[in-house]
Amino acid sequence: MIKIAVLGYGTVGSGVVHVLQTNTKIIAKRAGQEVEVKYVLDLRDFPDDPIQSKVVHDFNIILEDPEVSIVVETMGGTKPAYEFVKKSLLAGKSVCTSNKELVAAHGAELVHIAKTKTVNFLFEASVGGGIPIIRPLNQSLTADKIEQINGILNGTTNYILTKMANDGSDFADVLKEAQELGYAEKDPTADVEGYDACRKIAILTSLAYGQQVDYEDIYTEGITKITAEDFKYAKAIGAAIKIFGTSKKIGGKLYAMVAPQMIQSDNPLYAVNDVFNAICITGNMLGDVMFYGKGAGKEATASAVVSDVVDAVKHMNTNVMTIWEDTKQEVAPMDEMTNRFFVRIGAEEKGKAESAFDDIEVIDAGIGSECGFITEPMAEKAFHEIIGDFDTFITRIRVGF
Repeated sequence: MIKIAVLGYGTVGSGVVHVLQTNTKIIAKRAGQEVEVKYVLDLRDFPDDPIQSKVVHDFNIILEDPEVSIVVETMGGTKPAYEFVKKSLLAGKSVCTSNKELVAAHGAELVHIAKTKTVNFLFEASVGGGIPIIRPLNQSLTADKIEQINGILNGTTNYILTKMANDGSDFADVLKEAQELGYAEKDPTADVEGYDACRKIAILTSLAYGQQVDYEDIYTEGITKITAEDFKYAKAIGAAIKIFGTSKKIGGKLYAMVAPQMIQSDNPLYAVNDVFNAICITGNMLGDVMFYGKGAGKEATASAVVSDVVDAVKHMNTNVMTIWEDTKQEVAPMDEMTNRFFVRIGAEEKGKAESAFDDIEVIDAGIGSECGFITEPMAEKAFHEIIGDFDTFITRIRVGF
């Protein structure tokens, strides 16, 4: 029997315990032996929950117990999660985590420590909730050179954009509704400003190319400026507006961003709606492969954590190789990235737009006071230099292609 400790008994931590208790037999069969929760670390007590008998408030009890082979970290944030995870690995205990902030900031170091101690640091649930994506990157796509990753990585923002598209509502109204339904946090900043997706694309990119990509270096733009009028233009050409985490290598340079994009119906991510996530990976041999499912939620995320626990049990005393060096991989300046742009300006400057850009596609959305158009592919720097001369510029959204 393998004994584990769960750090944090919040949404995901309680979900992990629930999955282990509900699927005890099938987990034991797949892991090769039974898995039992010995401790749950939390600042709180849970007198009305049977888990109370396992609750401890001192991490050192877990750290110093030789019976605990695997530590599950579901606390969130980096303090004290980083300290607890690092100490656990150094003590010869494998760690499974759902903590994207921890993985994005310290993943390379923790992977290295796990390797030196012949244990495992596993983090499937840190990206995409219940969607299996980390393990495929590490094990299933190893014959391919990854050319691009493009993903809807945040369920909250995808839900908001879907509702705006379907109902014609404004951002503020849909955000309030999402909060009431529990899809958005009381403080939604990390989601709506793109920070959550940024950490996730940093993790995926680090794994795809084997070197550390700092999320602070990735251009990040949220959805707070998207309006109902933007969706009128999108519908006029049969397009959708989504927020993506994107990374790709072109000519030896790595480009990465998190930003809303307007995409056509032939894009495989076009029909991914509501709280669902999807990640499309392009390999030089395989082509496009897409991973789709619930990107968040108690059961989905907990399921991914427990899958890592099973993997850790199956590989006890054996390190599952993960190539993630701490050598920093530079992200090319955003100014150099090539994109197409959907642009809204005042109708009186339509002629100026037709002269300033080499080739534009004008969109009629029935808004007489405006001119909406899509540019040809061009460097970000060149676009901003041109659009800076327009007095009636309203907004721009990148166009996926």
